[in-house]
Amino acid sequence: MRSVGRRLAPHLMKALTSPRTRDLRRRVAEMRRRLLRAPHRVHYFHQVDDPYSHLASQVLERMLARYEIELVPHLVAPPSDAAAPDRPRLDAFSRKDAADVAPAYGLVFPAQASAPLEQTIQLATRVLAAAIERGSFAAEAVAVGSALWRDDREAVARHAQGVASASAAAARAAVDAGTDARRRLGHYLGATFFYGGEWYWGVDRLHYLERRLTACGARRAGAEESFLVLRPDPSQEPAPRSETRLVLEFFASLRSPYTYIAMQRTLDLGRRLPVDVILRPVLPMVMRGLPVPREKQLYIVLDTKREAEDAGVPFGRVCDPVGRPVERCFSLYPWACERGRGAELLLAFMRAAFAEGVDTGTDAGLRSVVERAGLPWAEASAHLDRDESWRAELETNRAALLEMGLWGVPSYRLLGREHELDFCTWGQDRIWRVETEIRRRLASPGR
Repeated sequence: MRSVGRRLAPHLMKALTSPRTRDLRRRVAEMRRRLLRAPHRVHYFHQVDDPYSHLASQVLERMLARYEIELVPHLVAPPSDAAAPDRPRLDAFSRKDAADVAPAYGLVFPAQASAPLEQTIQLATRVLAAAIERGSFAAEAVAVGSALWRDDREAVARHAQGVASASAAAARAAVDAGTDARRRLGHYLGATFFYGGEWYWGVDRLHYLERRLTACGARRAGAEESFLVLRPDPSQEPAPRSETRLVLEFFASLRSPYTYIAMQRTLDLGRRLPVDVILRPVLPMVMRGLPVPREKQLYIVLDTKREAEDAGVPFGRVCDPVGRPVERCFSLYPWACERGRGAELLLAFMRAAFAEGVDTGTDAGLRSVVERAGLPWAEASAHLDRDESWRAELETNRAALLEMGLWGVPSYRLLGREHELDFCTWGQDRIWRVETEIRRRLASPGR
């Protein structure tokens, strides 16, 4: 039965992620909207103590000015423990990352912000719950969030005194209602937009929503045609000249679709720029005992498809390699590295699993992976399932990842030269930030 399921899975995933399926869903949603004579209704889910929600709040008024939409804001609780398995690291990284990317997005988040106090969060929640009732959320959210992240409780209190704020009970009810609505619609994070059956996370994915609103005719007459927020792309700039080379560590997992669509672009950094890319694989989160809820899995697959299309990477025929397929591939990894083909082996494995629907758990599937990596199967089969040295290496990499304050993949560490700090970040949507940092450091003389 399992083999039948594995044979069917790539076809089902291809249908799920197909642009035709997506276009059909959009046409049905638009037809339903028109039949009901409803406005272009965008639901926005705001987590008061989420840095990415504060970034998203800064575009709401401009979004309303540019598009003929009805914005429906909701307050939500943080994601569940299952959806945020390493919450302390997630919270700390979110603050650091928001401050890091905000300037490039034309937004503001304070550097070295600390976690806001619970009392301040509760007061801000009461103010924003009342703002939703007043219909002034977009106008008030930025000021309240700015005071919250400055750790300025007095400023939040002054705002609460200047306008009517909700009671503590009403604020809790608003958060419960928003969290329930988010769950029913199928998501788990704050800073998320929902429109016509699709989700868009934060300012990083806002351009996808803008494209769709424009295609639906929701852009106001005379409005600017540029995106409110657009991810920078330094890859088209000339390569900097440098007598020295930097070192970039790339933490990757064989079961991560985001790792797959990032890997070739990451390796290309070493071909375009004077930087040595060092591969540091880790076991998949599920194989490390970290759960991935169903709604998170579904969103990741659909979001990966969008990101893959933008990056020109094939994706969609998926045959999940979790478990033995991953272990068998890694049993060949030390041998492949000795032959200088370690990265090629892992990339071929992920391409087979995420783009070609190959059952990498079979000998035939793994053979195709090995041969596409430019390695001889006859020699590989002598090493298959025999070398266990990879386990210690992957555990060392996992420990290094946690020490960096990260836990997921793909993650990056750009090693600093003398008197420079390492630069660490997480996510395939941060490749631009990694490249920007590489270019900045190469332009600065080493010390």
